[in-house]
Amino acid sequence: MKSPVALSLASRSPRLDARPVNRRIGLVILATDHTTEVDFQRMVASDRIGVYVTRIPYANPVTPENLRAMQPSLTEAAALILPDEALDVVMYSCTSASVVIGDEEVAAAITAAKPGATVVTPTDASVRGLRALGAKNISVLTPYTIETSRPMAGYFVERGFAIDRFTCLGLTDDREMARIRPEEIMAFAKEAAAAESDALFISCTAVRAAGIIAEIEQAIGKPVVSSNYATAWACLRLCGDQEARPHLGRLMELPLEGERP
Repeated sequence: MKSPVALSLASRSPRLDARPVNRRIGLVILATDHTTEVDFQRMVASDRIGVYVTRIPYANPVTPENLRAMQPSLTEAAALILPDEALDVVMYSCTSASVVIGDEEVAAAITAAKPGATVVTPTDASVRGLRALGAKNISVLTPYTIETSRPMAGYFVERGFAIDRFTCLGLTDDREMARIRPEEIMAFAKEAAAAESDALFISCTAVRAAGIIAEIEQAIGKPVVSSNYATAWACLRLCGDQEARPHLGRLMELPLEGERP
């Protein structure tokens, strides 16, 4: 019979850092989301910035009613991200729901759980990104139906943008939106961008546009902002990351107005 292994305590307790990672970003994403985590790991996460994710229930199809139904889950979801620990930023990753629920309502629900965090929505980040690029006249491409897209058109008009062209792909399942091929995103972006527009906005955090922004910009000759691209930019800047990333597109070379020092 083998002798029992002798265990002993170290001579002292280990020294601890205040945080494992200098800055912390929380993502509140849909249960059906295939894209946001991948985009944020590629564009945002680093040795200095940690990205922590929670998911909330969501039922397709994408309609204003189903989008609005997520609101009661926001506070509880945010509370599950590193419970009782502070986050620098919390991003709610649904563009169309941010429109129908409202940016301020989303922020109120999340700060109820994480009071010290700055809340980012795809809609507000996209508006700030378009303004940083100097865009006033825009074209918009969404994967949604016209019914779901109509409130989004109103959202941008209310914030002072003139919409030259608004194109809807007519999809109702966000899992299908995530499967739109990159070459198809490129093709539809070319069709959606009006010649007179200052920039193109591509909506939906499910759509895999963030990885090909620079290529789309080269193809259409104007700046492009997408949902995940805008939130990644805003979250980086709010965490003090000022690095220019021109290979990711024009917006990634610009500061965020009113950013955290």
